Amino acid sequence: MFVPHSVAFALLMMIGSAICWGSWANTYKGVKNYRFELFYWDYAVGIFLISLVLAFTMGSTTNDASSFLNNIHSADPRNFYYTLVGGAVFNLANLLLVAAIDMAGLATAFPVSIGIALVVGVVSSYILQPKGNPLLLAAGVASAILAVILDGKAYSSLQKSASSLSRKSIIVSVVSGVLMGLWAPFVTHAMTQGHTLGPYSVGAFFTLGALVSCFLWNVYFMKKPLVGTPVNFSDFFRGPSSGHLLGLFGGAIWGTGTVFNLVAANFTGVAISYAIGQSAPMVAALWGVLAWKEFQGASRRATTFLALMFVFYLLAIFLVARANTAS
Repeated sequence: MFVPHSVAFALLMMIGSAICWGSWANTYKGVKNYRFELFYWDYAVGIFLISLVLAFTMGSTTNDASSFLNNIHSADPRNFYYTLVGGAVFNLANLLLVAAIDMAGLATAFPVSIGIALVVGVVSSYILQPKGNPLLLAAGVASAILAVILDGKAYSSLQKSASSLSRKSIIVSVVSGVLMGLWAPFVTHAMTQGHTLGPYSVGAFFTLGALVSCFLWNVYFMKKPLVGTPVNFSDFFRGPSSGHLLGLFGGAIWGTGTVFNLVAANFTGVAISYAIGQSAPMVAALWGVLAWKEFQGASRRATTFLALMFVFYLLAIFLVARANTAS
């Protein structure tokens, strides 16, 4: 299989993963009059298909034990279950994130959700494996929490009246973030315990778990949506072709970023790859502010909070990465 052979190339893949993770949601923002519950079916198919394409290309460049098919044959069955469960947990978190984007926009939903995920991921990882400088990790967690608070302040300042919808969007973002931080331990177990799964195998089975779990999570949200009226499967087949294509494309973007992050983690370690990948909210917030004008006409108070959110989020990522490299 293909793996980076230098720190520079691994860093490039991690930055690429952050760009992919922070950019895929633009495909949903670009869809007109198409419910996110329907869009998500195409997205889930897209992430699985691209993981298979990468597994049978980049993951199969050699015919040794590390190649995709050989790795599947030799891995412990338990690691497949861990990876599938991780995909299902991620999928629920991601569905809630897309719902929050629908309600609050990219610049708000993404930083809140992934900021919480960064905190949960760092704390849970440290409990499972006490590794790294605890003071720097604590400072990084504090900075991430402050960034999330500042983003919420920016949004509440933008929404001059504190409507129930804005409160609901923040709550959904927070729940999404907690769940988003909980899937990583399942994947870490599959990549580190017993006869392990390689990054391309993890990508394939993780996205398969996400796709299969749609028949539970997404069907529920179709019947009991967070916003709007229930939708039926027949609405999916009547959806615009642009919506289907953008959903598949969005899934391909996210799936590519995920496989790149897993492959880079094989070289640098999960902690560093995870921390750098979590700069994705900065990418998403920039899309929301610059491309979608979500804060156009905002007060100076709102823009100040937003700018401070960027500063503290970047500080959190730096501190977490530094904590995991400090001797």
